[in-house]
Amino acid sequence: MPRKIAILFPGQGAQHHSMGTGLYGTEPVFTAAMDAFFDAPGHAGATLREEWLAPEQSALFDDVSRAQPLLFALGCALAAMVRAHGVEPDALLGHSVGELSAACTADVFSLADSGKVMRARIDAVAKTVPGGMLAVATDPERIAPYLTPAVVIGAVNTPRQLLLSGPAAELAEVAARLSENGFACQPARSEQAFHSPACALAAKEFAEGFRDVTLSAPKVRIQSTGTGSPVTDQEALDPDFWARQLAHPVLFWSALDNLLTEGDDYLLLEAGPGGSCSAMARRHPALKSKRSTLLPLLPNAGGDPAAALDLVRAAITVAHA
Repeated sequence: MPRKIAILFPGQGAQHHSMGTGLYGTEPVFTAAMDAFFDAPGHAGATLREEWLAPEQSALFDDVSRAQPLLFALGCALAAMVRAHGVEPDALLGHSVGELSAACTADVFSLADSGKVMRARIDAVAKTVPGGMLAVATDPERIAPYLTPAVVIGAVNTPRQLLLSGPAAELAEVAARLSENGFACQPARSEQAFHSPACALAAKEFAEGFRDVTLSAPKVRIQSTGTGSPVTDQEALDPDFWARQLAHPVLFWSALDNLLTEGDDYLLLEAGPGGSCSAMARRHPALKSKRSTLLPLLPNAGGDPAAALDLVRAAITVAHA
């Protein structure tokens, strides 16, 4: 019996210089999707394309104005490439900005509107106070005494892998207390307090920017990391639903667990650079037991075209095994 296919889209932190550039100009569907995003009205796509393809690494590559739109576009383009080779997803699941890649892949909004969507998100986030995120190897119960009204759980990636989020000064204080008490902590690659109250006003502004975008019911199931459940048609048509994830935690593990415990065997394809979603998903019992399988589509830095096509062929083979 063919396995079901789920595509995972990573969020900020997965980005690196030259991610996916080896596919550009060699994979027609991938290239067309990237160009559709870069050429979309409402944002500085031409400049973004130049910076992405530049041989030298920019010190600002981790900035939200570059990292998030490129991760968004890369996810959409990799998903389009996979589908062009006959691999149709049964479910989509995105981490943070990756949920917008999932929405676009499911035709909730078009690539033609994606420039406006990402511009609205970036402009809204730019007005937030400086902040950050902190990876902590623990569970929500043990971390609870260290949380404050400003420093909250921004993501539950696995049962024992959390991201805390908050304004820079408050987050540094919490990080110091955690380290003093033996917690393993690592700053995440973010200069904003995503998925925390610090982004509440940004979420409201982002929703206003969404109101110029045509929204439709998803044509593919989206397992929301905002709720842990499939996105309903009503939610998909609501700008506030897509915007409020900026100020609310990413429930990656809940979404993945709810998907994988339904009883179906899945092939999980990670449509993004590296393998951050794959590393988290591998901790799930369905992956440990090998009932479900993982394939990162872009595990190498630049995205070697031959290697990427080999992975797509492997996906087809595994899906129909």
